[in-house]
Parts: sequence; structure tokens; C-alpha cells
Amino acid sequence: MSDIVAVGPTSGLQYVRIQPHMCKALEALELEAFPTALPEDLYDEEGFLEVAEDFPEGSVIGFDGDGRDEPVAIGLGIRTNFDFDHPQHNMKTFLADAPTASGDDPAGQWYYGTDIVVRPTYRRRGIGKELYDMRKQIVIDLNLAGIVAGGVIPGYAKHKDSLSADDYLAKVSAGELYDPTLTFQIENGFEAVCALSNYLRDPETNDYASLIVWRNPDYQSPDGGNS
Repeated sequence: MSDIVAVGPTSGLQYVRIQPHMCKALEALELEAFPTALPEDLYDEEGFLEVAEDFPEGSVIGFDGDGRDEPVAIGLGIRTNFDFDHPQHNMKTFLADAPTASGDDPAGQWYYGTDIVVRPTYRRRGIGKELYDMRKQIVIDLNLAGIVAGGVIPGYAKHKDSLSADDYLAKVSAGELYDPTLTFQIENGFEAVCALSNYLRDPETNDYASLIVWRNPDYQSPDGGNS
């Protein structure tokens, strides 16, 4: 079993880095957690293996008990140089331009969060916050500029006929509306930058997601200054 890198202070889960032998079980967990998603939009065993090969230090996999049972939580990411002047993208086109199979760019100065998963029976135990906190620690330890990700906005389904996606994000950010995912992310220090169109196939939200960013306050840019 891999060395434990953290024990969840709330959940008690034992978190380790991704390893190839875990990847088949991780694929099963992904499908269990997102039963209505199209399988081709999710990580499969091969995709997990690519992450394990290219950037295992950017991952945390949560196990219950002594760590020998099935995984119950996943937090994955890759390094990238994100173009904030041209933020529109989706996962497939974004990863296709990367120098490695997993999408990781070893020279990248941002951590792009690609996957957060919690087994349905383990939700509401503080695991999501633990995954976000560990991502932040990875960014600090590797001196990356921050975290960027495309986040689902399930609450938009109720407002899509009356609000543009960007207006919805603004109202959630201002605390005028509640979104089960984005509100949680904002409470954890993220900002919603803009809506991402055609990010993932979800007719309930007209295929929109939110570009979220967390900036590392301790980041030292390559020229020696803060950024």
C-alpha cells in the first residue's frame, strides 16, 4: 500500500497518491459517483493510469479503514499554463494540446483540477473540503500560481430560462443565489471568473460550467516576485 500523505481531520479517510494498481477501481468509483454522465466524459482506467504515470504527486485518493479496501474519494489535477485571456475551453480540447498523455505540462505554473469524486454513501462527511485543502497544499508545496478548474453549476438548471450563465455566476458570487457546488467552492476561497460554454454535456444546464480560480498567496514567480 502506498504511503499515507494525510488523514482527513473530519472524515478520518487515509489519503495516498495514485498508483497504477488502483486505476480499475477508480474507474468503477467514477461511474458510481456520476451515474447520469456519459462514460466518455469521465476518467476511465487508461486515463487514471496516464495520471499515475505523469503526475502522481498532484493526486489524492481516499480510502476508509486501513487503506486496503476500495477507494471512496478522488482528487486529481495536472499542471498547465492557463491562458486567462482566452479562457473558453472544454476538457477534451484542453487536454489534447498538452505535451503528455494525461494532459500534464511539467513546466506549467497552474494546477488544473480535473476530477473530484466522492462515493455517494460517503458524501456530507467533509471529504470535499478535505480534497480542496489538499489540492491547495499541493499547489503551495510545488510553488504553483494557484488552482484553476471548470466546475459544474447544477443550480443553474432552475434559472437558465431567466438568466444568462454569467449573470447566474454573478448572483451566486454575490450571495443572492445558492448553488450546491459553486457556493461551496466560493466558501473555500475560489472565485468564479466566467461561464464556460459547451464545457460538458449536460442538458439541464445547457452545457455550461464555471471557471473557478484560487490564487496561491505564497507563490513566487520564476522572476522572484509574487504573482
